Amino acid sequence: MNTVRAMAAAKAMSVLLLAGPAVAATAPAASPQPPAGAYVMDKAHTSVTFRVSHMGFSHYTARFSRIDGRLKFDPAHPAAMAVEATIDPMSLELNTPPTGFHDQLMSKAWFDAAHFPKIAFRSTGVEATGAHTARVTGDLTLHGVTRPVVLEVTYNGGYPPNAMDPGGARVGFSAHTKFKRSAFGISAGIPAPGSTMGVGDDVDVAIESEFSSKAPPAAKAPAK
Repeated sequence: MNTVRAMAAAKAMSVLLLAGPAVAATAPAASPQPPAGAYVMDKAHTSVTFRVSHMGFSHYTARFSRIDGRLKFDPAHPAAMAVEATIDPMSLELNTPPTGFHDQLMSKAWFDAAHFPKIAFRSTGVEATGAHTARVTGDLTLHGVTRPVVLEVTYNGGYPPNAMDPGGARVGFSAHTKFKRSAFGISAGIPAPGSTMGVGDDVDVAIESEFSSKAPPAAKAPAK
């Protein structure tokens, strides 16, 4: 049922996903802490996955592999923190997809990647909700539509620059958000009222991300 599964993938966002970083609150004073400043996303340690209901039988899950982002980190002043991220919808990865399924999801009916080649998130506010948690509000742009979303973020920890990490200081976050895909103009396959036969409107997004104070070295071109 390709059309049904197609809708499952049309929920990605996340991009957004990347708001995870904006939540660093207060870390234990006993250990050295990462300094405030500009951080870049460590793409090797970042993931954005999403899931949607598939006919009420299971939750179809997929992920994106090309993600980028930046973080303004200030653990002493969480409200001053900010994060932005982008996702390439063409990098959508699916478990053993049927032939042509990825192309179907990139078509006009779903992500319409030809016209909207970028999913983006930009934070608009950070509210500390605990010693290591925060609520990050921001604008998510998906399928050419921009809507506000809220991410619940946990600051997992970090460390200052040290000899063991060429990336400099490092911080890590986990985040979660939920929204309705129909709000972004992706509504095909949504079950009729009272039914689960289709692809659910609710999209659950999970983000894991690390940021470092130095950009990683550029990958070397393969030898010819």
